[in-house]
Amino acid sequence: MRRTGFTQTMGIIATVLVGLLIISFLSKSTREPQSASSQDGDAAASTLVYVSDYFSFIGEDDSGHVVFALDNNRGRDGDTWQAEHFVALHDEQQGWTELAGNGEYDNLGKQVLVIPDSPFFQFQGTPATGITIISPPNDLTLRVEPIPERLSREQDEGRYWMGASSAVLDWAGRTLKGRVIYEYLFMPDFNRLTRRYLGLWKEFQGLYASVEGKGDLYVHSQRSPWLTPLVGELAGFAVFDEHPEKLDDLQLNVLSKTQALGFYRWPMQWQGRWAGREGPGSVAINLSDLKVISNWIIGGFALGIIQGEVDYNGRKQIIYGLAELLI
Repeated sequence: MRRTGFTQTMGIIATVLVGLLIISFLSKSTREPQSASSQDGDAAASTLVYVSDYFSFIGEDDSGHVVFALDNNRGRDGDTWQAEHFVALHDEQQGWTELAGNGEYDNLGKQVLVIPDSPFFQFQGTPATGITIISPPNDLTLRVEPIPERLSREQDEGRYWMGASSAVLDWAGRTLKGRVIYEYLFMPDFNRLTRRYLGLWKEFQGLYASVEGKGDLYVHSQRSPWLTPLVGELAGFAVFDEHPEKLDDLQLNVLSKTQALGFYRWPMQWQGRWAGREGPGSVAINLSDLKVISNWIIGGFALGIIQGEVDYNGRKQIIYGLAELLI
């Protein structure tokens, strides 16, 4: 939409498009914030703020599993506003598949509480009431049912909450039913899109799993001095047969690692334990199809596919999902 015309006809078309954009942004400025609370709205008036909505979909059809992750980050620093997508998709048969839309885009509407639309992804609704994510360039639509809150934390004016719900992904002629694990992060007086923070990512291991397509298991372990006060070093939640579970006395141990191309190693296998309402629970997790996104020699960013088994309340259930690693 930034192309410049060289004829009178193109000038008229450009004028019409600008008018449509103005109408669009005015409309978006009045729509309900996707995840924000009234406290977030007050804090968003700060000249330094960062907000993130992360969706991790795990679903399947007759051709196998598909994992789709979309991280929507935006912020404000003084008189500048930022926005970016991080997007990834893994097909069980084809492996990692490139999608359009990764990277920064213009936050023309100066939005932080609402996810700004981009040329690649548009958003309708809210996580709390149900949200639809549309991506014509990727032949992709994700429809998510209303997401109940399963885990929440607050620190000063910062807010963090997570939940999970049923979802349907239409992609490349396929319709996949599954689950979405959702993560919301609101941090005033902070903006990683414009500033550097030493030790921001430190041993982060986020494990997003579907439990036999009907439940969820999420666990993260990390040691960032910037994130720990809000999100915690070790946290998680589970949903088994539509019944939410707190993971009390949670433990997560790395059983094996593989050497990275640098002075660090990637975790490849985990053992988790917790105390639930129905007694002790455990999970064994293995990682495959490691995809390195960035390598900084002393650390790196990667994604991987996780599979394993949950043992809880006298039942063993298969899990499948996504690992996000920032070492």
